[in-house]
Amino acid sequence: MKLRVGAALFGLGVLLLVFAAGLPFYVAPAVTKLPYDLEPTTSVAEAKNAKFLKITATGSSVSIEVPQGDLVSNVEVIPQPDDTKDRLPKELKGDAVIWDVYQTVRRTDTPDVVSQYSTELALYRISGAAAPWKEQWLNETGADQTPVGNVSYSGQIYKFPFGTDKRDYQVFDRDLKRATPAKFTGTEKIKGIEAYRFEQRIENEVLATPESSIQTLIGKFAPGATSGQIVYSNTRTLWVDPVTGSYVNVREQQHKELRPNTGTATVLLDADFNYTDETVSNSVKTAKDNGFKIGLISFWGPIAAGVLGLIALVVGVWLVTRPNDGAARHRAEPATADPTPTRVDQAPVRDRDTAEQPRTEPAGGPLTDEIPPASTNWKSEDPTVPTQRPAHGEVEQR
Repeated sequence: MKLRVGAALFGLGVLLLVFAAGLPFYVAPAVTKLPYDLEPTTSVAEAKNAKFLKITATGSSVSIEVPQGDLVSNVEVIPQPDDTKDRLPKELKGDAVIWDVYQTVRRTDTPDVVSQYSTELALYRISGAAAPWKEQWLNETGADQTPVGNVSYSGQIYKFPFGTDKRDYQVFDRDLKRATPAKFTGTEKIKGIEAYRFEQRIENEVLATPESSIQTLIGKFAPGATSGQIVYSNTRTLWVDPVTGSYVNVREQQHKELRPNTGTATVLLDADFNYTDETVSNSVKTAKDNGFKIGLISFWGPIAAGVLGLIALVVGVWLVTRPNDGAARHRAEPATADPTPTRVDQAPVRDRDTAEQPRTEPAGGPLTDEIPPASTNWKSEDPTVPTQRPAHGEVEQR
């Protein structure tokens, strides 16, 4: 029984050690990738007392104004596992996923839509950066059809890499249509989680705007001008969970203004968007849950399995090699001796009652050292029975 238990523990120990070695090298890489079946997510940001451009078309007339009020932005990310399987080229299969993303900015006091966009893109599963996919597109006008390939994404967009480093990253800006640096500026505690803070500063960048749109704005805000530009600035601050690379908080301080060649500039957008408290709480909870799973598989799991494996291995070897103590003691134990051996020259101790009894001779008379002569008073008629040999000096009789 001891050998069977020892062999079982030895085998279990080997299995646990193999399992401990395999977790960080084979299982952990699988959980540090964007899954194909990721659940859709929604992020909500608010901008209090913002200025924004509002264009309203009523029949053939167009109304243009810059009102002020509270705005709310909803960004919905919807992974597309079927498209990921069927539409990605061979060089991206297994390494990238396809996401559809929708953003709508509304006023909080009315149901009016201030701006919206939709896009489809491919992201690398580990780095979270945009993948070079020819079928990506971006729709900012609400048109029914969008030309495929009208945008070229690069850098980080909606998340950072798994295992984010304390360094600068290129982050894509939708207004500029290109990536610019987001500098690592430190760490902060966000609802109990340590987040890396990155800051992307865009200052006085001229946006590529159709001439027809420029002339429409000039006609409203700078009638004497003949040309103009829309200048864009944004300070984007991203708080990133370093384990999963997901955003736990986002702030965007956006500013756009029309600068005509003659006249004063007109502010078209001045909004400070911040994640709502509910969005931050949900983002932190998701980051904690996913970070715990990654840590369990890549760090704590291998340690626990390795320690248990070593214990089972040592105990198994000890049980197999340990001698049978009970059998050894039985074989080595000498016969029990009389603790008080009798001396040879000592007279035997007799019972007091029997010592006084007279000695009786055995039946047949007293004992003697003389050997009696053989008896000759019988004969056998059976020839097969040997006869008695005659005594000395006596003639054998037949």
